[in-house]
Amino acid sequence: MTLAYRFTATLFFVLFKIFFRFKIIGIEKVPEKGGVIVVSNHVSHLDPLVIGAAIRKRQSTFMAKSGLFKIPLIGAFVKTFSFPVDRDIPQPSTIKEAVRRLKKGELIVMFPEGGRSKDGSLLDAKRGTGLIAALSGAKVIPAYIDGTNTVLPAGAKFIRLSSIRIIFGDSIETKGKESRRVESPTGKDFQERIGNDIMEAVRSLKEKMSLREGRNDRRSNL
Repeated sequence: MTLAYRFTATLFFVLFKIFFRFKIIGIEKVPEKGGVIVVSNHVSHLDPLVIGAAIRKRQSTFMAKSGLFKIPLIGAFVKTFSFPVDRDIPQPSTIKEAVRRLKKGELIVMFPEGGRSKDGSLLDAKRGTGLIAALSGAKVIPAYIDGTNTVLPAGAKFIRLSSIRIIFGDSIETKGKESRRVESPTGKDFQERIGNDIMEAVRSLKEKMSLREGRNDRRSNL
């Protein structure tokens, strides 16, 4: 981990704690080393910062939309912790780069829905996530972020004060990929199944988060 990344992740962790009562649940589920894919819902521009701050003991690499790299100053900043991806048509070179990094032991954050959900609902996963998981053999850890759609929703220009929480779940099983060729129809079906499993795991975390908050509300009213 670079010193600049450690400083930035720690800074945002402190800011989130002070202004948004930042709460992290299940961080122990994220392996401390080895190739890992963290998959999460995506509702706000703050989501990458939230994940980076939560997993601040490891450097996270993000797959960012290619347009960000062309913006002056912002592009140079984004380049230090991410690599570009065309969300509409992922290029084979992007898939290979992600797999290479994972096999080298990096932690890559992916938003399997392919873009931000405008109303907070969970969308279907794009095939790229399942393909990368199948080719790399990396562990897949689901996460669910709650509150960023209130703090900075899609299209908003100003930040609102509210709570931000993130919960991590158990590793998603992808065994069996070794016997499947990704070029075949069976391989394609398998990749889509991984994508479905990923979104189901994220959905389960959303429900778990709601149950936790419901119990906390009941206790506060006693």
